Amino acid sequence: MSITSEKKKGLINAYAVKESDTGSSFVQCAILTERINNLTEHFKIHKHDHHSKRGLLVLIGRRRKHLNYIKGKFGNEAYHGLIEKLGIRK
Repeated sequence: MSITSEKKKGLINAYAVKESDTGSSFVQCAILTERINNLTEHFKIHKHDHHSKRGLLVLIGRRRKHLNYIKGKFGNEAYHGLIEKLGIRK
């Protein structure tokens, strides 16, 4: 369910705004999306895991807050570009 450090480093390199960027909203959205996708796969097997489902909803809310920040701070083009790159609908 958790992401490996290699995968996390790859996401950081792919979505970093500047060279030493590890905590921008773009990077955090990418990492949260990967965790959400892993949990979604987990729920296909374990349908009655309600405790983890609550954790999934927390992650989705956190990602939504970062996306709203990106939309307000950087504009619609950056927002829609990130959503398209991550494969998130909406």
